[in-house]
Formats: sequence, structure tokens, C-alpha cells
Amino acid sequence: MSRMFGTDGVRGVANSELTAELAFQLGKAGACVLTEGTHKAKILVGMDTRISGDMLEHALIAGILSVGAEAISVGVVPTPAVSYLTRKYGADAGVVISASHNPVEYNGIKFFNKDGFKLTDELEDKIQALIESNFEGVEVPVGEHIGRRTIVDTGVQEYVDFAISTIEGNLEGLKIAIDCANGAAYKTSELALKKLGAEVFAIHNKPDGININRHCGSTHPEDLMKFVKENNCDFGLAFDGDADRCLAVDENGELVNGDHMMVIAAKHLKALGQLNHDTVVVTVMSNLGLHIALKEAGIKTVSTKVGDRYVLEEMAKGGFSIGGEQSGHVIFLDFNTTGDGLVSGLQLAATVKETGKKLSELAGGMKELPQVLVNAKVPNDKKNIHEVDDEIAADIRGIEAKMAGSGRVLIRPSGTEPLVRVMLEGENQAEIDKIAHELAKKIEVKANC
Repeated sequence: MSRMFGTDGVRGVANSELTAELAFQLGKAGACVLTEGTHKAKILVGMDTRISGDMLEHALIAGILSVGAEAISVGVVPTPAVSYLTRKYGADAGVVISASHNPVEYNGIKFFNKDGFKLTDELEDKIQALIESNFEGVEVPVGEHIGRRTIVDTGVQEYVDFAISTIEGNLEGLKIAIDCANGAAYKTSELALKKLGAEVFAIHNKPDGININRHCGSTHPEDLMKFVKENNCDFGLAFDGDADRCLAVDENGELVNGDHMMVIAAKHLKALGQLNHDTVVVTVMSNLGLHIALKEAGIKTVSTKVGDRYVLEEMAKGGFSIGGEQSGHVIFLDFNTTGDGLVSGLQLAATVKETGKKLSELAGGMKELPQVLVNAKVPNDKKNIHEVDDEIAADIRGIEAKMAGSGRVLIRPSGTEPLVRVMLEGENQAEIDKIAHELAKKIEVKANC
């Protein structure tokens, strides 16, 4: 069997690829692997608003209970709430049923360990191996040894109280619009902002099980951009389906992505003396403008592979305060152990309030360089051609030398398709577009000859 876990848990089309049977097996295997010990194990379970959530939750919990573990069901809450509540309740593990920003037909199952961190590859492989062995050696409890399910309805309020505690003061006087993506943020975000005294206008906050992420949220912020401008809001916040991501919209209706949000947060934390090691962790896809802006502010950057799990690993290893992705998946490790859309939104709101500056002015501290991405079709065994072919490697060095620090070339092999992605950044959109297409064509020709 191929690897079951992707970069963000097990995902697939619900009831077709991610079936109730598979959810049962994942619950059963996860309980065995993550709760080894003599005590009565507890696993906390939350989900987003997808119609398939009920089906998968019941199957997952049945698997947990079938091996004698206890299940704590907290209902619809953001992914970062599951991470936080797992720690707060002293659970042995947490599970969230969500496919994040994906369309409604998809769903996913993602585990957290007792400390609220995503699982290592090794633990995920142990869960898969147990399923593939048909649970060899696992005892089947009966009678009073079967697990129980407990329903907890205070998770939303507890998570909101936690998120509010991450900032000082209040947000009185701010007029904030939010796009909840008809997902897990539909209660928590509005409640938190109102408790802090902001005037809040919520859109796409009426989930019906099938409208999650549909033309809304962080992947489709157009409605929010229009709403903020038409209603004279100070800014807007757009969440994705499970609310671990947040993008912003300034008072002019312009999008403020995760790179800008990290620059704003890092500069503010540095001014307060709270930016650990004066360093921000980003992925290789963060815009070069972020690196330039942070360098000018005396802040270092560390780059990782694409994926928030790699950002988090680097942050934990180096003891860094903040890291994230351009997509709005921002991690404040001093507060939570995963990307947290509400926390990052509140940090941004607090910075606007404390500085007295408009969001457009704060976002202007980073100049986003034009970017172009071109795919080059290559055989799977030639995806490293940009490293081993002397002529192509020399061309790349020449392009970057010509840009003299104001641009870069990034070649990323696809993990699933026979192609490499050629990305260029620079000051002139037309120029880098021409160079990127020429380079991609050369890679294709040399790789296929």
C-alpha cells in the first residue's frame, strides 16, 4: 500500500476515498499507537462544518472506543482549538476531521500528539502499519473495558478565551469585517472580536454543511475585499474552512497575504523585544520582498521546504517565535503549536490598534516583488536536471547574478507529477516572465532529449 498520510493527515473524497471504514481503522490504530500506557487513554475529537463530518466522526470515535480508549467530542471547532484543547484537557491525543481549504466533497483526518503537535512521519507510519497488519496483537476489550464517549460543549468558549489572552488591551474603536468561509470559524472569530470590543461584520458565517469554502474564505477573498471597502471597515480577516489560516484585507480592499502579515508581526514583536533570536521561519515560496524587508529591519530568516509541518519543526528546533507561509498559515509558537487563524488575526488587529496606523501603511513595509511560475514537463528521473546539467546550472547562476540581489530563481520538482516548477521573482514582470518561459523550455528540451 502507498503511504496513507500526506503532509496534512489522511485526506480524500469523503465516502469514496476517505470512507467510514477507513475512519474506524484510523481511530482504532491511532488510539493504540498514541495512547500506549496503563491508564485509561483519552482522545479529543473536533471537526469542521462539512456534511461528511458526522459520518466520519462517529466512525472514528467507534474505532477509538473499540480498543478501550475514551473519546472527548468537542463538536465543530477550528483545528487550532483541537491542538489547544488537547493540551488543556490533558488528553493523550487529539484528532481533527477537516479538509481545510478544500471543497466540500473532501474531508480529512489529522492527529495531534498530547502536546498539540502534528505527528512525526514515524508515528504516522506506525498507525498505517497497524492497519495493514489487520491489528495483529491488539486485544479486543469487552464489558466494562470498552471505551466511553463524552460530549463537551464548552470547547468554543474555552478556545475563544485562550485566543483573547494572547493579546493585551482591547480592540475598541476598530471596525472589522470577517469572512468565516462557512467553516469552523463561524462562531469563534466573531465571538472573540466582539468580546474584545471591536465592531464586527461577519460574512459567509452561515454553514449548511455543503457551502464550506464555496467562493469565500481565504482562498476566495473577493467578497471580503469588496465588503471592507464598501462598508468603510478598518480591515478584514479571511479564514479558511478549519480556521488555521488567515489572510487580511486593508481599508482600501487590497489583499494582505501571509508574507506581509509575518513582516508586520515580526517587526512589532522585535520592537517589543519579544522576537526570539530576531528570526522568522518561512518556506522557500515566501516572496523575496519578505526577506528584503526583514533584513532591513535587522531580522533574520530561515527557509524550509513548503509545508507548515516543516516550518514548525524548524521553529521548535531553533526556539523561534514566529513562522509561516504566504497562504496565511502563520504559527505563533509562544501561543499555540499549530497555525492559528484567529490568533494571527488578533495579533494583527492588536498591532493596528497599538500603532494607530492603517493596515495599508503597515503592509507597505514590505514591497512584494513580481513573481511568475512556469511548469516544465520532464521525466520523473530527470527532475534534478537543474542540479546536474552544467549548462542549465550556469544559466540559473547567470540569471541571479544579473538580478543582483533583487530577484531569484527557484526550481521545485513536483512530488506527484512529471514536471518541475520554474519560479522567478524580480522587479520587472515582463522581463521575468520571458526569462522563466525560456528557462522552462530549455529544461524541457534537455530533459527529454
